[in-house]
Amino acid sequence: MKLKDILKDIEFEIIQGNLEIEVNGIEQDSRKIKKDNIFIAIEGFTVDGHNYIDEAIKNGANCIILEKDIDIKNKDITVLKVIDSELAMARYSSVFYGMPSKKLNLIGITGTNGKTSITYLLKAIFDSAEEKTGIIGTMGTVVDGKHLDNINTTPDSLTIQRYLKSMVDVDTKYCAMETSSHALDLKRVEYMDFQIGIFTNLTEDHLDYHKTMEEYFKSKLNLFNKTKKYNIINIDDSYGRRILEEIDNPIPFITYGIDNKADICATDIVYNNKGVNFILNTPEGSIPINLNLLGKFSIYNALAAAACGIAYGLSLSHIKNGLESVEGIKGRFEMVPIDKDFTVIIDFAHTPDGLEKVLATIDQFAQGRKIVLFGAGGNRDKSKRPIMGETVAKYADLSIITSDNPRFEDPDAIIQDIVVGVEKVKGDYITITDRRKAIEYALKNAKPKDIILLAGKGHETYTIIKDEIFPFDEKEIVLDILKDM
Repeated sequence: MKLKDILKDIEFEIIQGNLEIEVNGIEQDSRKIKKDNIFIAIEGFTVDGHNYIDEAIKNGANCIILEKDIDIKNKDITVLKVIDSELAMARYSSVFYGMPSKKLNLIGITGTNGKTSITYLLKAIFDSAEEKTGIIGTMGTVVDGKHLDNINTTPDSLTIQRYLKSMVDVDTKYCAMETSSHALDLKRVEYMDFQIGIFTNLTEDHLDYHKTMEEYFKSKLNLFNKTKKYNIINIDDSYGRRILEEIDNPIPFITYGIDNKADICATDIVYNNKGVNFILNTPEGSIPINLNLLGKFSIYNALAAAACGIAYGLSLSHIKNGLESVEGIKGRFEMVPIDKDFTVIIDFAHTPDGLEKVLATIDQFAQGRKIVLFGAGGNRDKSKRPIMGETVAKYADLSIITSDNPRFEDPDAIIQDIVVGVEKVKGDYITITDRRKAIEYALKNAKPKDIILLAGKGHETYTIIKDEIFPFDEKEIVLDILKDM
């Protein structure tokens, strides 16, 4: 492909070289550069791609796209200067891969909690209608049934375009993509044709990056001004109602909810220890749903997915069959299969709201003590730590406060931040910094009918200490410890 055919819509200055050269790839990682690739130099939070231009050229790049004034001595290299490298990568990668988002139905799901579950519920619904569906999100990317790991909830724009192209190549009709506030703010999803946007909820999180809830909200709002077909909004959430008021997009919307009047709603709700039954009410009629997922939050996730099915004209029977086919989602209120007289649950809850919803769900069937093991991520929003501690202590009979991806922070200092909230409500707690030892303590001190909640890691099979990643699969650890008990 000629370079000139890729350079659309983004202004650039030719520093040297020409636009007639052939290019056969785009990369932002100099280590991945091959012959005749474009290297886009991006200044990130910790690494500046401009420092790796020489390495990119050495590895075969014939075009460099940059923001800064860099003297490139090799005059055979075409050099283009842009105002915003992130935006340039979003556009140029879209063109290079044939604008794949225009060739399938791209569904963006955003909000603090529920995104991952909704992507898998959507896939189940579309699968029931025999429509091929891909996923991009926290637990990885799914293309034609194959699972690929992701570094971020929403990858960079170049990676997304590659994934979308691979989906299009195997005739994928739908792609359900978790669309994080970081991705929206950092232009990772620019130049993508979203057909539908789904809003779940908004509670305190990521304030290490956004600084205020208002900034956090505004980043989420961006998605709903990009959509082409429908916006699907949780009307029970106050920020959902704000989206409906502040959106600047004339496309129709569908509301869903439980507590307020909505287009898609659940009535006759009955909770049990295996899931929840309810009547799904839609403009197309009503149908009973026997959901194999626990909690009120799971009803909201199911309603969001059902609303999307309705938007695409799927039958109520396909929606019902899809929702009821989901037996569980990894790391989302996942029961560990153990032959003991107590219960162990693994969940990704890592915000005050997420923890409260999970613990309220446990309250619906708990017969013994509630033991909650949790921590907080390092180099992330510190303000939520005492709130997490206070939230857990209100519900738990015992809080076990431990480490959870401390990164470059002192894990004991993080634990003390959480303890402030626990002590505020005079909760019973113990601190054990080593997470494996903390899990072992919980298991060895469990009594009949106790419920042990391991919160925060969910699907993750690793822990991050400084800049190193170490294996840490909680499910395997639980089973390993119990073998010796």
